[in-house]
Amino acid sequence: MVTLIAFGTGVAMAFAIGANDVANSMATAVGAKAITPKQAVLIASVLEFLGAVLFGSHVTSTITKGIVKVDIVNDPNTLMIGALAALISSSVWVLAATFWGMPVSTTHSIVGGMAGFGIAAGGWNAIHWAKMVSIAMSWVISPLLGGLLAYGVFKLISLLVLRRDNPVRAAKKTGPIIIWVTFFIIVYLFAVKTVKIGYGKSFVFSFSVSALAMIAGYFLLKRNSQKHNADPYDFVENMFRRLQVMTSCYVSFSHGANDVANAVGPVVVVYSVIKTGMVSSQIHTPIWILFLGGLGISMGVLFLGYRVMKTIGSDITPLTNTRGFCIDFSTASTVLMASVLGFPVSTTHIVVGSVVGVGMARGIEVVNVGVLKNIVLSWLFTVPLAAVFSAILFKLFTLII
Repeated sequence: MVTLIAFGTGVAMAFAIGANDVANSMATAVGAKAITPKQAVLIASVLEFLGAVLFGSHVTSTITKGIVKVDIVNDPNTLMIGALAALISSSVWVLAATFWGMPVSTTHSIVGGMAGFGIAAGGWNAIHWAKMVSIAMSWVISPLLGGLLAYGVFKLISLLVLRRDNPVRAAKKTGPIIIWVTFFIIVYLFAVKTVKIGYGKSFVFSFSVSALAMIAGYFLLKRNSQKHNADPYDFVENMFRRLQVMTSCYVSFSHGANDVANAVGPVVVVYSVIKTGMVSSQIHTPIWILFLGGLGISMGVLFLGYRVMKTIGSDITPLTNTRGFCIDFSTASTVLMASVLGFPVSTTHIVVGSVVGVGMARGIEVVNVGVLKNIVLSWLFTVPLAAVFSAILFKLFTLII
């Protein structure tokens, strides 16, 4: 019974992740009308599934995530019940936020769930509070970094391209460089964060791929510039439209690979305890569990992904392809810097901060402060609500199971 509940809840959590977090990758492309909402959910569902199955973490750290001290809470059955409680509480909160249209961090939700069960099981001393403080800091640092970078990138593109007397000529000159930087960051981030092949080899590989992309981009821009003499800004927006779709697809694929552990991690803990009677700090994740997680994420995208997409893509500030590219570029760059430095950040928070940063570059009056306030409130409630609900569920489960 516990196994069935764990797998059912794991799929529900994956569904919630797909419904909420996919806005991180596709919302700006939809808001900028680079692709339609139907195209976005179809593309994202496929890429999320492939990312989860092909590159999902096969060696998943236990769902304690460094929050619960396993030397205090070390009973396998307690960890199993706690993982189940954390999973259910996180799923309920993320789904509730999705129906509300609010983008929240699924990682922070599961962390809150783990903290709640840890306190209920072992008291306040059972929690690594230094880890919790670093997560709380990321609530401020993540959106701030993303917003500042997006603001700067948009201002730079405006200076170098959009405000030039001849935007087409300016785009032909700066376009290859922008293409090189974009490809380098995406490929390097994929190699380091998803494939995990090492910084040195990742740098060489990324440099080579981005150089080829820059050369190809130079000739494509040169050829396409002759077709847009009547509307120079259409040429510029078309260039950024293609780059934006590419970055959105990458973020979606990478999200499936990196965040599927939030859904299947607790399931693996339960599965390991039932199968072996013990739980270790590192557990091998069977491919069929990754398959279930990927399937759940893709279903969440298909059925509910449009809700949060609308909030990020159009409700905060109006977007064009140029602005959408700045957001995606800044998000990928911030995640890359955080990964290299080992600092925990939320992609959801970075995306929202980047959207606000692009809006602020055009003036505070174009940012919907009311929507932004509701988003920030949902962030503040994520950890405490997930923690309280998880603690209650843990106490109930200890009486039943």
